Amino acid sequence: MKGKDIIFCAFECKTTKRPPWVPFVGVHGAYLINKKADEYLQSSQLIVAAANKAIEMYQPDGIPVTFDLQIEAEILGCKLKWDSQNPPAVISHPLAEGLAIDQLRVPSKFDGRIPLVLEATAVLRSQHTNIALYGLITGPFTLALHLLGTEAFLMMYTDPEKLHQVIAFTEKVAIAMATYYLEAGADIIAVVDPMTSQIDSDSFTAFVSPYCSALFKSIKEKGGKSSFFVCGNAMQNIEAMCICEPNNISIDENIPLDYVRDIALRHNVSFGGNLKLTVSLLMGTADDAGRDALECMQTGGNKGFILAPGCDLAFATPPENLIAVAELVHNEYKRELLRLKKIEQGKYKAADISDRYSKEKVIIDIITLDSSSCAPCQYMVEAVQHAVNGLNINDKIEYYEFSIKDPKGIEMMMALGIQNLPTICINGKVEFISVIPPKDQLMSRILDHYKP
Repeated sequence: MKGKDIIFCAFECKTTKRPPWVPFVGVHGAYLINKKADEYLQSSQLIVAAANKAIEMYQPDGIPVTFDLQIEAEILGCKLKWDSQNPPAVISHPLAEGLAIDQLRVPSKFDGRIPLVLEATAVLRSQHTNIALYGLITGPFTLALHLLGTEAFLMMYTDPEKLHQVIAFTEKVAIAMATYYLEAGADIIAVVDPMTSQIDSDSFTAFVSPYCSALFKSIKEKGGKSSFFVCGNAMQNIEAMCICEPNNISIDENIPLDYVRDIALRHNVSFGGNLKLTVSLLMGTADDAGRDALECMQTGGNKGFILAPGCDLAFATPPENLIAVAELVHNEYKRELLRLKKIEQGKYKAADISDRYSKEKVIIDIITLDSSSCAPCQYMVEAVQHAVNGLNINDKIEYYEFSIKDPKGIEMMMALGIQNLPTICINGKVEFISVIPPKDQLMSRILDHYKP
């Protein structure tokens, strides 16, 4: 059993001889065909070529058509900053800049870049009848954040009625996008809603659950299967995610896999993850990647588990690391060999921060996956920028982003004792873990550390 069959069995929480393997190939596909990310994401031909190359090299059971959470936002008026090695980033928020919600309309299948991803879906469907195709759409809450900016977090308390109005609209956008993908031949709709990791369970129940529940019901009624995709430390919301009744939830390394496994299976929901994107896949060796995959497979087990990276693969992830994962998935003998092989330990050491913090300035360290490609990380960095700009002592404040795609970021993460991303530290003290703080609260916390 392989391909769609094994994924569908896992989605139904049946036991499989091995876990299905789904590499989340986004802009990494551009790397495989020697193209830039911005060029790749604007060409159906390149999307198809990249997916075909990834299928050839990584032997997946399922694969996303592409991985871009800005397609809907761009059509709805958000300005994008394009990058050669990352998906584009949203840099403007129309509803925070004077546009009224009733001026927006649900995109048609002919708007923006929707036609090219649908064309790529149809071509890949005709070429790979046995591989599960994932159509990735932006979750309602994250799309609302794109339209409103970080003020959406404050609106949960100051203007919940307006926020509900915006999310009700983005739910309609998500249902439309899911429908377009299913009609083009996608098997699974992955609702990628990373910003939901930044809110508590009560806020999730109020502002996410009703809309995602309706979305998953719509996907089911149209004959599709669904995956609820979150990144960051969303432990507080795993139960609520399952109650929304997707077929699957997918998480990254911020959340222990056994924690998700136990909750998901109790709700008869399959689960996927959580290969380490940077330490293992991007900066590790083939042995590191294999060890990580083996640990995930042993924890996930063979009931309802899909092996996958925690999010979309970094652009320059070494192919040999993903090939090593694929070989483990398909070759039980290799798994046994790796269990016996000694893997290098202690590759990274904590940074020396003994002289980093002085009395003259407030030093803010933001530890991220990468703000140029991770929406929660982007908005965490923006929150710091806005707070610093709002203080009249901004010449006494310095802030730095440390991405764990860089070894220095990993070393700072170790030095500060950080377990989850993104996180804000002020003068070496962990202040906000995987939660984007309101501007006033962050400004107040910065002033607490300022001692003139």
